[in-house]
Amino acid sequence: MIRSRRFAVRSMACLLVFAFVAAIIAASTLVTQAQPAPPATLPDTQPLNEKGDLAQIMLSGLHKFLDRKTSESRAGRERYWRRDFNSPEAYLASLEPQRQRLAHILGVRDPRVQPVSVEVATPLAEKEAQPGLTNLAPQQAPWTCYYVRWQVFPTYSAEGLVLIPRNDIQAELIAVPDADQNPEDWAVLPCWQEALRAGCRIWIPTLISRTVEPRLGRAKMSHREYIYRPAYELGRHIIGYEIQSLLSLVDYLAPKKRPIIVFGYGEGGLLALYTAALERRVHAAVISGYFGPRENLWQEPIERNVFGLLEQFGDAELATMVAPRPLIVEASPGPELEFPSQGGAPGKLTNPKLEAVQAEVERARQLVASLRPAWEPQLIVSGKDAPPNYKHREAMTALLKTLELSPAPGAILDWKIPAPNTTARQKRLIEGLDRHTQELLNKSEQVRRDFMRKLDLSSLDKFIQSQEYYRRYFAEEVIGQFDEPLVPPAPRSRLIYKTDKWLGYEVVLQVWPEVIAYGILLVPHDIKPGEKRPVVVCQHGLEGRPQHVISGKHPAYNDYAARLAEEGFIVFAPQNPYIFGDTFRSLQRKCYPLKKTLFSLITAQHRQILNWLKTLPYVDAERIGFYGLSYGGKTAMRVPAILLDYKLSICSADFNDWIWKNASTLSPYSYVWTGEYEIFEFDLGNTFNYAEMAALICPRPFMVERGHFDGVAPDERVAYEFAKVLHLYQARLGIGERCAIEWFVGGHTIHGRGTFAFLRRHLRWPVDKPAAKQ
Repeated sequence: MIRSRRFAVRSMACLLVFAFVAAIIAASTLVTQAQPAPPATLPDTQPLNEKGDLAQIMLSGLHKFLDRKTSESRAGRERYWRRDFNSPEAYLASLEPQRQRLAHILGVRDPRVQPVSVEVATPLAEKEAQPGLTNLAPQQAPWTCYYVRWQVFPTYSAEGLVLIPRNDIQAELIAVPDADQNPEDWAVLPCWQEALRAGCRIWIPTLISRTVEPRLGRAKMSHREYIYRPAYELGRHIIGYEIQSLLSLVDYLAPKKRPIIVFGYGEGGLLALYTAALERRVHAAVISGYFGPRENLWQEPIERNVFGLLEQFGDAELATMVAPRPLIVEASPGPELEFPSQGGAPGKLTNPKLEAVQAEVERARQLVASLRPAWEPQLIVSGKDAPPNYKHREAMTALLKTLELSPAPGAILDWKIPAPNTTARQKRLIEGLDRHTQELLNKSEQVRRDFMRKLDLSSLDKFIQSQEYYRRYFAEEVIGQFDEPLVPPAPRSRLIYKTDKWLGYEVVLQVWPEVIAYGILLVPHDIKPGEKRPVVVCQHGLEGRPQHVISGKHPAYNDYAARLAEEGFIVFAPQNPYIFGDTFRSLQRKCYPLKKTLFSLITAQHRQILNWLKTLPYVDAERIGFYGLSYGGKTAMRVPAILLDYKLSICSADFNDWIWKNASTLSPYSYVWTGEYEIFEFDLGNTFNYAEMAALICPRPFMVERGHFDGVAPDERVAYEFAKVLHLYQARLGIGERCAIEWFVGGHTIHGRGTFAFLRRHLRWPVDKPAAKQ
């Protein structure tokens, strides 16, 4: 009986427990059913139905847009030209703005050593007295041959050969070989013997070669790319350096009052065309193995990249700058090669079809059809299968006829020039140009200081007014702006995140017909009707995605976007286009010839994002901040400097002495050694380091987040550059509370302590609580 009662009690207890649990489950179900499901799309947006990777779709559209802009560039060039055809003299004078622009983008800026002295070999018997200078002329030849060198800059001397006819000198011929041709090999072509017998003294410079080597055991790149990278950051160019070498020869030869001709093949053809376009003292030019359309410049070896070239110049336009002087174009097969992506930039040289060369020559003729007397380039077609003895022979015959020179009778001699230590010669040339670039780097801080002298620091109002010149310059001349208006954003969205504190929506906005902006919007649940909240735009770094800053505890981001949403901030995490390796880097390559950069695209996308965010009823347009890490930190320096709707900017894991990091060939921190071949921005060293970019963000709040062990740069470089920013905010403008840096023991990562307090304070959130002290 007792046992039965106990069993009954236990049974009753179990039934009560089961009933209680069932009631809880039922209540929970009722609550769940009572709560409305979150909307699948954001209000006033269309459903986002795209399948596949939205980042990939975005990059594909960006490439299509740039391809269109490249094809349109040819038609747009004429608006920059004001050719005066009233006389040859008036015509030459009317081209002066183009010469100045061309010299600027080629980096032909530095004063050359004057007077120029050419060091020539002593006779063969005395060669031991001057090692490396050897008389190489065969005794039976009607010419002599010497090694020569001449000083171009205080730190750099060019080297090459000179062939001197034994009869009277009638003309000076600067014969520029391809970059992979040694002067000793090119000098023995029979075509030069004809010029020598006609009285031409021939100067053959040595170019920096395309030999590929690993740099500091890291990225493999050619000698030419190695010189190009830091020079480009400082507004110089390997093309400009080698043009300066040729112009030094022109300086030396001009007083002799003889015709000066440039004759180039391959890379030498490029240099001959640019040199003749820039220098009126050049009497005539021959371009071989190079001339043609340049719309595929982005695919050529990166050292041919010229910022803004296609805005005003194609080969036809450059040819018209040689007019009315003689120009001979030899449609000869040029060098063909391909560089794989090994840290250095991929690139290839291919020969244009004959029809394309003919069309570019005809285009040059049409551009100056009104010039009198009539002018047109002379086109010579050199057969691909012509034997070596006939290489450039037709072009040379045409040139001598133009100069009214006749070769003296004589047989073609078979001769050779013993090669010097070509490796040592290349090393001397590379080191000399590198020293010149590093000297420019050392002077660049003062150049930037002089550039920024128009900033008026006498009051905050005058400072803001004086910023506009620099903001416009930065946007148009450094970053680059497309003049195509944005299309309506036509927002599309879909729900992808549901948490107990916020919802997350993927959002796609239209920017241009081919281009979208894509990101993820995080909206806290507790926004009250009519309430407006601050927004933080959280920007990922290299090869990142919006999802990385939200979930997954990525070690670089620590879910900082989600953490901010949990604090009640509205958050937008955009997809920036620096993803998929060479796919995005080729966007930069396509941008550069158009006088644009990757940030031209990014800025336009962010402009559209801001336009849309400001339409959301719960967004306070006066409280939108930017917070980016690494490449997102690069964005934090550039985009808010242009877009004033960003009321605050935080640069994490990137702020440093940016010009030094890009241009130093002494520091292991430098980008010169890495695979980020797209990172270099033309002429930035003379205009905007990070302190100058921060001066465009000022007086809006600005903060740096810095881990002591971040490999971006050493602490002292970061501190030095930031000290300039703090000096502006605190000492000059009296707003030091708007500028901060947080140092923490850590690496390349979001710390999210002082920066979060900075956001709370300056975006005034939460509004009913005092901000935490830093």
